[in-house]
Amino acid sequence: MAFEGLTQRLQQAFGKMRGKGKLTEEDVKLVMREVRMALLEADVNYKVVKDFVKKTTERCVGLEVMESLSAQQQVVKVVNEELTALMGGSNARLQYSSSPVTVFMLCGLQGAGKTTMAAKLGNWLKKDGKRPLLVACDIYRPAAIKQLQVVGAQVGVPVFERGTQDPVATAKEAVEFARSHQHDVVILDTAGRLHIDEALMDELARVREAVHPTEILLTIDAMTGQDAVNVASTFNEKLEITGVILTKLDGDTRGGAALSVRAVTGKPIKFAGTGEKLGDIEPFHPDRMASRILGMGDVMTLIEKAQENIQIDEQEAAGLARKMKNADLTLEDFLAQMQQIKKMGPLSGILKMLPGMSNIGDIDIPDDAMNKPEAIIRSMTPRERRHPEILNASRRRRIAAGSGTTVQDVNQLIRQFEEAKKQMKMVMNQTRGKRGRMRFPMGR
Repeated sequence: MAFEGLTQRLQQAFGKMRGKGKLTEEDVKLVMREVRMALLEADVNYKVVKDFVKKTTERCVGLEVMESLSAQQQVVKVVNEELTALMGGSNARLQYSSSPVTVFMLCGLQGAGKTTMAAKLGNWLKKDGKRPLLVACDIYRPAAIKQLQVVGAQVGVPVFERGTQDPVATAKEAVEFARSHQHDVVILDTAGRLHIDEALMDELARVREAVHPTEILLTIDAMTGQDAVNVASTFNEKLEITGVILTKLDGDTRGGAALSVRAVTGKPIKFAGTGEKLGDIEPFHPDRMASRILGMGDVMTLIEKAQENIQIDEQEAAGLARKMKNADLTLEDFLAQMQQIKKMGPLSGILKMLPGMSNIGDIDIPDDAMNKPEAIIRSMTPRERRHPEILNASRRRRIAAGSGTTVQDVNQLIRQFEEAKKQMKMVMNQTRGKRGRMRFPMGR
C-alpha cells in the first residue's frame, strides 16, 4: 500500500522525541531533518519538501506543550495539520453543471488507468443516484473502445462510441445523445500517449472547446512519483485542469505524487483508486490521508465502507447489540460477521484503517484468511454453532475432517471466539463516559 515506507520513517523520527517533557529548538530541528529525508525518499518534490519543513519547523520551535499532550504528540499534531494543508485541506467535491447534462473529461498519459477509472467513476456516480454515460474518445490505442465497453458493462453503465471517427465529433454527439436519453452526466475517456506531445494536446483542447466540460480531471499514476508533477504541470498549463484523480494508490508506491501535485499545480485531488476492482474508488480526503500517513488510521473511511457494503436492518442490529452485551453471541453470528467484513475488501486494507495498525503491512494476511474459520463453522451442525460448549473431542475431530483442517485449528477458533465474546461484553458494559482499553487477540 502507498506510504508504508514514509509512515515507518516518520514514526521512527517521532520516536526520538519519546519521553521529552518540552520542545527545544535542537529537538525540533533533529526531528525535522528526519522528516525531510523521509519525504524526499517518498519521492516528494524537493521544493515542496523544503517549504513544508520550513513551515512545520517555524510552528514547532517555541511551541508551548499542552498539558494534555506530550512533546512528541504536539509535533505529530503540527505535522498532521501541515500534511493536511499540503494536500488541499478538505475534500474537493465534483462540480455539476446547471444545464441538464454535466460533462466530465478524463485526460492523462497512456497507462495511467483512465479507461478503468472512467468506469469506476461511472459506478460511483451511479451509486450516488446519477445516470452516467461513458464515451469512447480514444481511437488510437488498440482495443481501447472494447475495453471501455467491457468495464462499462460490468458496472452497468452504457457506453457511447462511434468507432474511429474524430473524437471531437464523438464527444459532441455523445452530449446530444445524453440529453435526449435522460443521462445527466457524460464521462469522456480521451486518448493518451506514452509521452506528452502537441498533437495530443491539440486534440484535447478541441474536445474541450466543443463540449465545455464542467470538470477536466487529470488521471495520474501514483507510482510515477515526481514525474507525475511534471505531467500535471503541463496538462494544467495546456488545458486548465480542474482536479486530479490518483490511480494505483494501493500499489507499491512511495506516495510522492499525492503530496506534490496539489502544492505544485494548485489543483485538488478529487478521487483515488484504491484497488483493481471497479468499486475501488474513494473521494480524496486530505485529513484522512494525512492520518493514514502518520499511522493514525482512517476510521471515517472504514465506517463509510461498512455503511456502503454491509446491509443490516435496525431490528437485526439491535438483536446483535443485545447479544454482544450479554455475551450470547453464537458461532452463527460469528460466521455472519465474517461474511459482512469480507464484503468490505481485503482484510489487511481494513486493519490499516484502524489507529495503531499502520505496520500491519509487515504481517502476511492473505485475502483468503477467513476461509478456514468459515469452513470449520460450516462443518458444524446448527446445534453445535449455537451451543459450542457441547463440542467434545469426537465432535471436534469430525469437524476438522469435514472442513479439511486440523483439530488444533478447530480448538484455536473456539478459543478466539470465546475471547472475542469476553472482549465484546467488556466493551458493551463499560461505564458511559469512561474510556476503556480493548485488547485485540491478534496473532494467535
